[in-house]
Amino acid sequence: MPRTRHAVRDRLLAQGMAGERFQELVDDLLLIVSELVSNAVTHAAVLSPEVSTELSIGEGRVRVAVTDGHPYRPKAQESDLGRLGGRGLLLVKSVTLQAGGVCDVERTEEGGKVIWASLPLPAPRGPEKESYEAGRSWDEGPDAAGAAWPAGV
Repeated sequence: MPRTRHAVRDRLLAQGMAGERFQELVDDLLLIVSELVSNAVTHAAVLSPEVSTELSIGEGRVRVAVTDGHPYRPKAQESDLGRLGGRGLLLVKSVTLQAGGVCDVERTEEGGKVIWASLPLPAPRGPEKESYEAGRSWDEGPDAAGAAWPAGV
């Protein structure tokens, strides 16, 4: 899982998401991808030894998705202070909603699932805002459409 976190962080930084403006977004995305990959490794590995992670950047949003071949569609557990673990999806949902994003679980054509979260990019400030509004977006470039990496499990 550290390889996946590092790959996602490196791609976000390569796309210009460094500095104070993006710190909370990057932290949220790294937490989300860590929880989703951890859940896939813990709960889906028996039927799905391969997990893939995708990061897409564009249109004012960043989307992370984790796909596995296990057919079980997980549900976020309620908070229970007496129980250790089991709250990863609840955490993902909470972080996503607090950031103004959305998350969901969808079935793949192969019968597995993809769990994804999409968070809005922070609004530009100061001189960045002026160039952004003039039609130059920080995320333009060859990788702006997104990239995918193996989960490193």
